[in-house]
Amino acid sequence: MAGTTPAATATTPPATTTTAAPTTTTTTTTVAPAPAAAPVISARSAAAPSRSIPGVSKVQWISDRRVALWVDSAAMGAPFQVQILLARDWNSNPGATFPALYMLDGLRARDDESGWTIETDAASFYADKNVNVILPVGGQSSFYSDWLEPDNGKFYQLETFLTKELPPVLENSMRTTSSRGVIGLSMGGTSAMFLAARNPGFFQFAGSFSGYLSTTSLGMPQALQYAMQDAGGYNVTKMWGQPSNALWAAHDPYIQAENLKGTSLYISSGSGMTGPYDQPSGIPGVSTNYAGMGLEILSRLTSQSFATKLNKLGIPAQVNYRPSGTHSWPYWQFEMHQAWPQVANALGVAVSAPACGLGGDIGAMANANPWLGGCVTGEYSVAGGLAQDFRNGRIFWSGGTGAQVVTGMIGGEYQAMGGPSGPLGLPTTSEFGTPDGRGRGNHFQSGSIYWTPQTGAHSVRGAIRDLWSSQGWETGPLGYPVGDEINTPSKDGAVQGFEIGAIYWSPTTGANGVQGLIMGKYGEMGYENSWLGFPRSSERGPIRDNGRFNEFEGGNIYWSPASGAWSIKHGAIFEEWGRQGYEGGRLGYPISDEYAFEGGVRQNFQFGTITVKGGNIQVA
Repeated sequence: MAGTTPAATATTPPATTTTAAPTTTTTTTTVAPAPAAAPVISARSAAAPSRSIPGVSKVQWISDRRVALWVDSAAMGAPFQVQILLARDWNSNPGATFPALYMLDGLRARDDESGWTIETDAASFYADKNVNVILPVGGQSSFYSDWLEPDNGKFYQLETFLTKELPPVLENSMRTTSSRGVIGLSMGGTSAMFLAARNPGFFQFAGSFSGYLSTTSLGMPQALQYAMQDAGGYNVTKMWGQPSNALWAAHDPYIQAENLKGTSLYISSGSGMTGPYDQPSGIPGVSTNYAGMGLEILSRLTSQSFATKLNKLGIPAQVNYRPSGTHSWPYWQFEMHQAWPQVANALGVAVSAPACGLGGDIGAMANANPWLGGCVTGEYSVAGGLAQDFRNGRIFWSGGTGAQVVTGMIGGEYQAMGGPSGPLGLPTTSEFGTPDGRGRGNHFQSGSIYWTPQTGAHSVRGAIRDLWSSQGWETGPLGYPVGDEINTPSKDGAVQGFEIGAIYWSPTTGANGVQGLIMGKYGEMGYENSWLGFPRSSERGPIRDNGRFNEFEGGNIYWSPASGAWSIKHGAIFEEWGRQGYEGGRLGYPISDEYAFEGGVRQNFQFGTITVKGGNIQVA
């Protein structure tokens, strides 16, 4: 159907006790436009916690302890995404602050997610570590530096961003201290060392995994040019100029090594030979990762030169020359694990997490869901009950709700809403699969959260949730929520977007859904700010010729496949159309909005017009 979705048979998500009503009526005549009786309105949803953070244009909670921030950058003229893996005790000790561990990506850094969370077990590994892991997202071929000139659509100023613009956001809003470490692989390893050297005292730890630790030695400028051209089509001279430019020496870890005094250093590289994570080629010592062999040999040579200079300068460093291994993620994951005790000691946090036992209903739920991974905290108090954190989610418990699992992006939305202290209260179900097979959901004391890969996770509460559930939840005409409930900007009300429309609420009209091409027309008119005001009904129909309509405060919108969607105001034209039988009469559906002409107003219908001029009404 062109403009609307017919009702699906409503099914109730697990753990609920009511069956939702069908979506649409089967009446065949239009309801007269007489003023509606005072509606019975559910309590308005409590206000959601603000998600805004000073200096951040967008916040997205990916889980209860992983958040993406688009941090404003005056230096680059646009926000830059940073994801944070929050410290182990973030939830259990809400007054605590934590050191930061920056983790820098390689040359082919993606714009949607850090390679550390795509390619390694970083999220799980750091789940029981008491540091905030800072993951810049993007920066392909940038070397995390300030470039001289724009190139290929980018003008990176990432050193300024990471060392000047990002720290105030982390420290003022994300419970992060000024104790910092930095780890990088390949390009990121080079950057970790020169950023620490160029900003003495900013990082207490710097680690390079397979980094290139001399950028000005024989052949290295040419090697960097080849690599950057291959990874994104960038020109190295746009970054630091010609190799004779002083910026090359200023970004060379070897030349800047003396500035690393007092920094805890970790350096590792493989040999390029086939190692435990490589696929042998059939030639002894040679893997199928031919490019990775050459890159790792280059890293090994420059790392050796760098380590030798550190030794001459009397600067201690943990140096690991592995007997095998190529330039690839499994080896960097291994080094991430190996470096942790040194990182922890440099940042002043415990190497090992305290013991956390399982017991009672929470323990039984954890044992029934082994995919949660091991516990990372003991039980702790939350509003109305208890909680315990696991590597892959949380379990909440109260005497009235029992033990329930909240995880993934649903857990992130729950965290963004304030968790148990927020308007949703405690969970009353664990996560369940939706009957249509597309999504997942959790119910809470005062609302629900639904998720699909296409729509993300969004909470639904109050009168809006009441209507959505009565229409069949996600199997109803609106589908899944695609946004959070927000206040309407100019009038006292609220709105929430769904896949096929929206639900509006106001104190006088209650909650009503608008969808399909009727929603398109409502938007064209200006939504609730137009003369239509808020909807007074959800979509009604089917009526004549499979049409539909919505009632609004100031009039109606009608749609049919033959006529399209048009508005009609309450007033003389509407009243005359009613006397003619509405859409079921001789005039049929409106095919225009009301328009002015020579001292009067007129509206066109499928089979005629209604004109009001000088107090007279003419039907033609």
